[in-house]
Amino acid sequence: MSSDHCGSSLLLALPEDVFASVTQSLSPRDVCNLGFCCRSLYALVVSDKIWITQCDMIGVITTRDLVEWRKGLASYKALCRFLVSVQPLIGIWAYQNPELGNVVYVMPGFISVVGCRIVPQELGPLGFEEGPILWAPVFEIIADFDGSAAFFLHGKEREIDYLYPGSLKPVDRNCNVLLLEVELRQQRNGGKLDHSKSFAHHLDKEPSRRISLSDSGISKSQRIDGQNGSAVPFSKLAFGDRRSLLEIVTDQVRLKVPDLANVVFFPRLRSDVETFQQDMAILCERRLVLIQMYKSGASCSNWTGGPDLPPDPTQLGLSEIRKRLDRSSDFRNSLNGDDCRTQYSKSKTLGNYFRDSLKQILRKSSSSNGRPQIWKNGCSSSENKHAQLHDFLLSGNTIGLTLHASAMKLSSYRAWPNMPDRRFALYKLPVQPPKADQEYAGLWGGTFGWPPGRPTKDKPGKALFFLLLSYEESQGQRVLIATKILEGTHYVLHPNGSAMFIVNIDEPSLEPFPWATTEDSLPVDVKHAFVGEGIANGYGFRYPGSKPGSLFVVQDGLLVFLWKESRAVLTLQRLDLPELLKKGERVPPLPPIENFSYLTKSYTNVFAVFSNTSACLPPPRQNL
Repeated sequence: MSSDHCGSSLLLALPEDVFASVTQSLSPRDVCNLGFCCRSLYALVVSDKIWITQCDMIGVITTRDLVEWRKGLASYKALCRFLVSVQPLIGIWAYQNPELGNVVYVMPGFISVVGCRIVPQELGPLGFEEGPILWAPVFEIIADFDGSAAFFLHGKEREIDYLYPGSLKPVDRNCNVLLLEVELRQQRNGGKLDHSKSFAHHLDKEPSRRISLSDSGISKSQRIDGQNGSAVPFSKLAFGDRRSLLEIVTDQVRLKVPDLANVVFFPRLRSDVETFQQDMAILCERRLVLIQMYKSGASCSNWTGGPDLPPDPTQLGLSEIRKRLDRSSDFRNSLNGDDCRTQYSKSKTLGNYFRDSLKQILRKSSSSNGRPQIWKNGCSSSENKHAQLHDFLLSGNTIGLTLHASAMKLSSYRAWPNMPDRRFALYKLPVQPPKADQEYAGLWGGTFGWPPGRPTKDKPGKALFFLLLSYEESQGQRVLIATKILEGTHYVLHPNGSAMFIVNIDEPSLEPFPWATTEDSLPVDVKHAFVGEGIANGYGFRYPGSKPGSLFVVQDGLLVFLWKESRAVLTLQRLDLPELLKKGERVPPLPPIENFSYLTKSYTNVFAVFSNTSACLPPPRQNL
């Protein structure tokens, strides 16, 4: 079909730069669809000028960085493909446990995005200008040559750093939950998934297998071809089954991290030109090594630079699954038809007997209120509603890790999502961008005390707090809420998601600022002051109270909240978290599953214990 007949002659007559400007009103999908209209338009929309414009509109990285990233991909179209897939992941993610802080910031790396855990810590006398912020890698998503995504989970086991390769599911544009899961797929042509272990061919070679698939009444051909109905979602399995499957898969797919891969994760600041160029050279080589590791499933720790990497030496058969499941009490009971109450009764002691009697009374009470009956180890009276493990294993013949960015209906309180327990997930925090009528919205960090960060004889450092400031309407008035998302104390003082202070933006404060000078002996210039309330001891840790106070806006963009009675003062400054992380100090990660989401309730700094670094806070006290 000619361009005249398809009505594209006017578009084809435009200069390339003008046509690129026209496509700014189109999405990447629309640009691709435009290329399907005719051959002439297809030749036009493959231009790099068109796709660099699309990449720039996505806003993940600057135009200057786009040029650097393009060198590692086939085209700007391939780069756009990767940026579109990871753009919804950029931002702040968190989990409720431990209470001291579990904040992960996902930011651009080099032709990749990196999930960085902010470690609870203290700041020195000079604040962010002196000591680097501590962080640990959680996961990476690296772009291949064609723009496809390679997922790596980070973890540390027995003092060795490992990478755990997996797949990235299609990312929901409105995702608010990031799930670590195990996925099964069908491979009909004899191939195997990258970083998935095939076990279907072992099904009929195990005469005494514990997982009896023949009893289900499904033929071999039905099992292999996936004709036994819809696949069982990983989320439908019982919690113990999900944890044990994750432990098995991570143990089998782990790859030792090459020394090169632990040097740098993203380039440092461009202000130091020589260091920046050195970082870029290392990052280019690091990315090539990781991509080859991902494709081959082999560790590059002993790689000498040859053209080929050693192939994946192992395959996870059903016999290996059976051996691993035999070591898991949760799985043994699940596979033999035992429920969690049977498991609990086997280990019951005299003390547990009285404790269980009380729980039965409480369960009867909660059941009358329409709530589920919770048993020890997270099992419930509705345990039979969970999908069976053998049904899940029937849904494919290859198994591997996967990262699933999903959109769920979540309630929230003061910008903090209500997070269900026993889910290996991170939850995205809604960060309001600052604008004319909401100029204080966004991420802020700071410490207690004035002048900011000034040490005392008994406290050389100050606990670092991260607060998420957001605006809400309350009884017809605008309020500014400062939600705590990270606390750098040794033992947690305030629960995650609590409001450190709430101020009424429409009500000015007449309270005078109690200090006349700054740390540099300069006079304090108070721009604005608002009436509010700050957090205080209340009816327990979970239900803090509040005391009156005022929020002061002073020079250099500082926010200072002052409690009226105690005269305690919290000083905040706006944070550029990517810049802080580029200047920061990396510490070792946690074990892989805990590294993604630490499910155990703790009120101390568990990250300092697992990271095993002297730069972190002292070892925590025993958990409550």
